[in-house]
Amino acid sequence: MTDTTSAKAEKKRQFSVSALYDLLLIVGVLVGVKQTALLYSSQFAGPISTFTAMIVATWMLHRRGMTWADLGFVKPEKIWKTLLQAALVFGFILLFLAAGGFIADLFFDKGFVVNRFEGVEGNVPVFIMWLFLVWTHSAFFEEMLFRAVIMNRLSTFLGGDTAATIAAIVLSSIFFGYRHAYYQGGHGFIVTGFAGLGFAIVYVVLGKKNLLPQILAHGTINTIGFTLRFLGMRE
Repeated sequence: MTDTTSAKAEKKRQFSVSALYDLLLIVGVLVGVKQTALLYSSQFAGPISTFTAMIVATWMLHRRGMTWADLGFVKPEKIWKTLLQAALVFGFILLFLAAGGFIADLFFDKGFVVNRFEGVEGNVPVFIMWLFLVWTHSAFFEEMLFRAVIMNRLSTFLGGDTAATIAAIVLSSIFFGYRHAYYQGGHGFIVTGFAGLGFAIVYVVLGKKNLLPQILAHGTINTIGFTLRFLGMRE
């Protein structure tokens, strides 16, 4: 092995080790903070953990000499193009939600293990509070953490090739489903996991350089869900 080849192998190993460290750090924060917060609040354990993980991830990226722009959170060049992409992503994710719902219905009854959203119906202040969390915790933070950070770090750790990307898509989607199972049960685990799979595929298709369309689609889907709850048309 030449010195150049040896240096490249050593650099790749260092990238792999640092990626594993970053991955374990963010996953550890997401799981550890949520499980701790669940002792006090089932409603806000998820948002508390993502807010905390965003702080840690921002510090982590700064430490690596990176920014969120490096992972795809960039200002759109053309608003109309971003909105069109968001509309396409919206439709694409609805297909994955439908597929996930069909499969989940074969194995689990639909229903919440814990009703996090009790009190939304007809309550304007509570509705507004949840919309704030929809567009921060759900739309922005979940896409930036589960797609951008976790997928990038996992893919880098596994070697960065096509097989690594596929593994990152699947594993991040399973973790995304797990994150919602504490209140959605097995049915929600599958449905949300399929949604995560759709968002992960979109992230890769867009070259891991454009998070905004899926952030907008994610926020819109959840906004519709909470609006239906507010109107008494959904549990």
